[in-house]
Amino acid sequence: MRPSFLNPLFAGAAGIKGIGAKIDKIMAGFLRPSHGPPGDTTRIIDLLFHLPSGLVDRRFRPTIAQLPKEGVVTVEAIVAKHRPPPPLNKRLPYRVDLYDGTGMMTLVFFHAYADSLKRMLPEGETRFVSGKIEWFKDEAQMAHPDHILSKDDFERMPLIEPVYPLTEGLSPKVLTKAIRAALERLPPMPEWQDPAFLQRHQWPSFSEALRAQHHPETVSSLGPESHARRRLAYDELLSNQLALSLVRANIKRKAGRSLRGTGDLRAKLVAALPYSLTNAQVTAIEEILRDMAAPERMLRLLQGDVGSGKTVVALLALAAAVESGAQGAMMVPTEILARQHYATLSKLCDAAGISIALLTGREKGRVREETLARLKSGVVQILVGTHALFTEDVEFRDLGLVIIDEQHRFGVHQRLALQAKAGTSTDLLVMTATPIPRTLALTVYGDMDVSKLTEKPAGRLPIDTRVIPMSRLDEVMAGLGRSMAQGNRAYWVCPLVEESEVVDLAAAEDRFLSLATRYKGQVGLVHGRMKGPDKDWVMAEFKDGTLKLLVSTTVIEVGVDVPEATVMVIENAERFGLAQLHQLRGRVGRGSGKSSCLLLYQEPLGETAKARLSIMRESEDGFRIAEEDLRLRGAGEMLGTRQSGLPLFRMADLSTDGDLLAAARDDAQLVLGRDPKLESPRGEALKILLYLFEREDAIRLLSAG
Repeated sequence: MRPSFLNPLFAGAAGIKGIGAKIDKIMAGFLRPSHGPPGDTTRIIDLLFHLPSGLVDRRFRPTIAQLPKEGVVTVEAIVAKHRPPPPLNKRLPYRVDLYDGTGMMTLVFFHAYADSLKRMLPEGETRFVSGKIEWFKDEAQMAHPDHILSKDDFERMPLIEPVYPLTEGLSPKVLTKAIRAALERLPPMPEWQDPAFLQRHQWPSFSEALRAQHHPETVSSLGPESHARRRLAYDELLSNQLALSLVRANIKRKAGRSLRGTGDLRAKLVAALPYSLTNAQVTAIEEILRDMAAPERMLRLLQGDVGSGKTVVALLALAAAVESGAQGAMMVPTEILARQHYATLSKLCDAAGISIALLTGREKGRVREETLARLKSGVVQILVGTHALFTEDVEFRDLGLVIIDEQHRFGVHQRLALQAKAGTSTDLLVMTATPIPRTLALTVYGDMDVSKLTEKPAGRLPIDTRVIPMSRLDEVMAGLGRSMAQGNRAYWVCPLVEESEVVDLAAAEDRFLSLATRYKGQVGLVHGRMKGPDKDWVMAEFKDGTLKLLVSTTVIEVGVDVPEATVMVIENAERFGLAQLHQLRGRVGRGSGKSSCLLLYQEPLGETAKARLSIMRESEDGFRIAEEDLRLRGAGEMLGTRQSGLPLFRMADLSTDGDLLAAARDDAQLVLGRDPKLESPRGEALKILLYLFEREDAIRLLSAG
């Protein structure tokens, strides 16, 4: 139960003056955290944790004769004259002239209400106006001033104002007022940080830090290095690391089982492989087998760079579970990927005499019933599928190992739910082909041990990556035609358009029509809205070479494996993140032939897009690319946070706060080493921190098991 003194912070903000139902809904969609419980109401805590991104300094008070060419100014002047637009032309602005003895300036209002302006700006009276100065035909003017105040009101106005990130439909005035009101409801907090640590960093208390951020005095007081911002960032990172450490301790506390295996099936699988394992694969397999043989539960993340062979590592781990008399399950995010993994693994399993089955949402009726019966009896030793694996009617005889592929598509909460479904002693291996920066891995997978695959199988050639403007589209199409005439296959990925699946689809269909007209009978189209069987049919035609060119949305980003495909064209590459470009490029270069990747961009290119594309040209190292992606985009966008279950930090910025994250991890481990139930005075205060940052799941684990 959350302590009662925190409840006012989690109350709805709708009681604050100026926040009606419409504004409340807009703010909730914008301010609620991705990891917290979903909701369509804004809470006081959401307002408090929305920190400013800059400030406006209104202290500059020139006379009208001294007005600068641009910038924010505050002017004291007398209202001279109102000049409303002519009655028949409402599109012209309403103007109000002011003078101060040194000169004249004009206030400009579009779509204005005359009565309200006359009340605010009575002719002959002195007013203080503050806003951006502009010039029109050598005349100074200010459009829609931020403030119009009488002398009494001006004396109460803060001359330094925070500037907050906004969303459509939310005005700065409404948001600032709401945040000020929320600050008044902040209760006194216990100190959860170590006093010596605070002293060393010269950090203020949590409440002082929060107030200092919302009432900044200088630009540097908002910067990433300011004591107040660092204090709040550390609090947020500590809550994250403490929660992950509690999850890990809880899982490790429950007895696991030892799955040692005999090695017989693994030997047959390795003998059936058309290539030898890389050193990185051998190391990763050894680490996984050591965990499986131990009496505690395995909780491991396998990070593989694109094309580094993590599927084979997964199969060898599943074989070790089967050798030990248990079953294994492999869960993947999409049906395309499930069917492809099943096709790849089936050939190897047949060679080793392992029984494998497939289960997705598409398997229905008798086929599904038979699979479920064989699974329950233990005849099926390995099950591959989508999240359909964990619906209620799926029963294993003895599930020993669960592998989740492309974990970032499932999210941390689903991971906890899945572990509950799989039983308390089941080993868990999570895999991702998206190399994750070290700091991000700590915040998302801090509860796990990590193995990395950094090498590609022998014989793979580097991919020739080129960056080409869209103005050379005809040349690219002609070159593609020549490559296809030589028997090569190619992908053409269409742009990501503002996160809109419908617009993405339209872009893909348009490009498909233009290419299909040019290369008749050779072009297929795949997108996320197609029915499963239609998608499978197109993929099969492309795989067997009937189709030479596959046009697609980003549905092919992960796991699609056609070794004969040697050309990847990515249209409007500047719209994609680095990690996604790296994933898409990894669909080619999987065979022994020379491959190329063409990144088409729309001119002119922004600085970040330019940096992103040049990194792609320089490097194929997914781990370096991931670090650069974090530096260029920040953690918030790295994997499309809200969809991926990644915690989107509101105070901390992983591109600048990496040192704080390492300290928070050490601190969390130290605290739990001494006080595993958080019962000491500091432990009790740290529970408040967990509630404050909505990590209640972790607190519940303290009383479990």
